Amino acid sequence: MKLRQKRKLVTYLNILDQPVRFNPFVFSRIFLLWAFLGLVGGIIAGVYWIVLQFLTHELSFFTGWKVVPIMSISGLLAGLIIHFIGDPGEIHLIVNNIRFNKGKLNPKNNPSMILSSLLCVASGGSLGPEAPLVQVTGSTGTWIGKLFRLKGEELRSLSIAGMASGFTALFGAPLGGSLFALEILHHKHAVEYYKAIIPAFVSSCFSYLVFALIIHLGLGPIWDLSSYEYSGVFDFGQAVLFAMVGAFFGWIFIFVTKFIKTIFEKRPLPIYIKTLIGGLILGLIAYYLPITRYFGHHEISRLLTGDYSISILFLVLIFKIIAISVTVTSGWRGGFIIPLFFVGATLGLILHQLFPDIKLTLAIVSCMAAINSCVTRTPMSTTILLATLTGFGHFIPILFASLTGYFLAPRIPFIGSQMEKE
Repeated sequence: MKLRQKRKLVTYLNILDQPVRFNPFVFSRIFLLWAFLGLVGGIIAGVYWIVLQFLTHELSFFTGWKVVPIMSISGLLAGLIIHFIGDPGEIHLIVNNIRFNKGKLNPKNNPSMILSSLLCVASGGSLGPEAPLVQVTGSTGTWIGKLFRLKGEELRSLSIAGMASGFTALFGAPLGGSLFALEILHHKHAVEYYKAIIPAFVSSCFSYLVFALIIHLGLGPIWDLSSYEYSGVFDFGQAVLFAMVGAFFGWIFIFVTKFIKTIFEKRPLPIYIKTLIGGLILGLIAYYLPITRYFGHHEISRLLTGDYSISILFLVLIFKIIAISVTVTSGWRGGFIIPLFFVGATLGLILHQLFPDIKLTLAIVSCMAAINSCVTRTPMSTTILLATLTGFGHFIPILFASLTGYFLAPRIPFIGSQMEKE
């Protein structure tokens, strides 16, 4: 046997002599915690969704003029829950706690968040269930972390993983949900908490599995925009142009929200009075424009398949922005991602009616991506979420639109706690 062959044989034998070793995460305690948290998050999301669907079905019978009193009463009840049980805070508080409170999300106000958000979303508020789920599952991650005496980055990672599990369950996009949980926290030029990406991804996958078993939701596109056909690099330019329009309306939404917030803050009112006033305004908008009621999960499909004139679409666009702003500022609980997607879809339809030669699906998905990225500053997760939710098979145009919305966002973010650390 030649010397070279002998050396190779010795090398192979030395390799085989070593014990077989897996990645250190496999079967470790921390991996099992991530997986367990995902299972718990999926169950929480599944139960929440079942109750939400039941309440929505019961309250949907109140139509016509009845929508005004039912939304006013729902707002009042939600405000009373917050007043007597505790203020669960909003997405600003979640971001602050993850960044400055060592990743601890307090679960003590979860009952208030669950009850108030169920009333707000089910009665027809223009906010979705994603923010309540993110808060509840994120604080569950904190609670489990404390139970197992985790500290520092491990505890923070478990809180972020919990947030990702709740977000993923609703949207059915494990990678998008994981990235969202990181992107929503820090926005200078990169994701700060990248160390939590694997915990978030593992938890998201297990959450997605459980939620899909319970609800059978998130197993395919919710809104069908798959009819787009790529025709060349000029499509990227069109996506950027559409995104510029979407970012412009993102600025309008931020301005309207801050303006309405100043009105509500002129006089110190109890939270239940604010939510009552908010419910009254939302009820009046929903009475005249029924498609603006609810957060948009089913309404986007109605919008895409309906035959609306351009004047009606303009009214829907304007009053949906007002409805989301009133919902946010009057103390109603929920998240604004799907409502912003609704605004983007409406804007895309308007652009197509103004310029019939443009590609409808490209205009819609670009506006949806841009307005959400402009307001939430989450271009990566927005791209993945929209590709999943719409079945839009061409990833790059969505990415161009998302980045355009992100880079055209106002200097001071809509979510104030996203500002740089001092």
